[in-house]
Amino acid sequence: MRKLLLTLFLLLPNVAMANDKITVMLDWFVNPDHAPIVIAKEKGFFAARGLDVDIVAPADPADPPKMVAAGKADVGISYQPQLHLLIDEGLPLVRIGTLIDAPLNCMLVRDDGSVKTLADLKGKKVGFSLAGYEEVLLTRMLSTAGLKLSDVELVNVNFSISPSLMSKQVDAVVGAFRNFELTQMELAGVKGKCFNPEEVGVPAYDELVYVANRDHMNKTVMRKFLAATEEAANYIVNHQDESWKIFSGTAKELQDELNHRAWIDTLPRLSLEPAGLDSNRYARFQDFLSKAGMIKNNHPLSDIAVDLGPE
Repeated sequence: MRKLLLTLFLLLPNVAMANDKITVMLDWFVNPDHAPIVIAKEKGFFAARGLDVDIVAPADPADPPKMVAAGKADVGISYQPQLHLLIDEGLPLVRIGTLIDAPLNCMLVRDDGSVKTLADLKGKKVGFSLAGYEEVLLTRMLSTAGLKLSDVELVNVNFSISPSLMSKQVDAVVGAFRNFELTQMELAGVKGKCFNPEEVGVPAYDELVYVANRDHMNKTVMRKFLAATEEAANYIVNHQDESWKIFSGTAKELQDELNHRAWIDTLPRLSLEPAGLDSNRYARFQDFLSKAGMIKNNHPLSDIAVDLGPE
């Protein structure tokens, strides 16, 4: 009996590790942007660190950071611009890592449409999916053409970004990803054109970030999560074809030309050091938002983004 109890006692640390179950809420339905998370799960990188990760797609793209703030998810995929706004609203969020370290967002229009320049947007309908965040980018982009947000009609299209543009329900959409919606339109026989925020006065930023609850996160677990996604990101760039097979094999709807092309376009934008923090990038973007009147207060960097250090 004593030997049995000793054996069980020695196994307890492993049992505890296996019980580190966390929920990760994506920003959108599963797509190549989420490759490191999916590959980390499928290749066992999470499990090797004692993590049981549940990956959940949201009903609304605005939900993930709010769910994390409410303690209903451990990690949320969000956007750096949106993160600044939510923190300014008082949500207890902090960026713990980066998934996509370059802007993907663009304002997308039909190439055969009436919008040839940003100035042509006056009086037009512009679709969006995330209130606040995308309005920030749109406001800055419009200002370079002498326009205000009130000069356009905003229409919430939620997940229906390119379909709403292709069907001419709107004249432009903001929040389109140049590695996905642009190709989606092309495959549907409709050529699109992107206006990129970082080319018209918006500072470069991290497109997709991992956010956690600043007050209640388990830092040890978060370090393990980031280490696993780093291993996965590096595996992906070193084994691109094999990784695609693993990723696309997780769901039939991923096995099409759109997702394969998006996979290729996304790989150069994956963060290979997700835990690493470019503090100047976050300071610059906060300054941009502050000068634009989009946030009321300047916050300490440690309240916005952190480097949790090694696993």
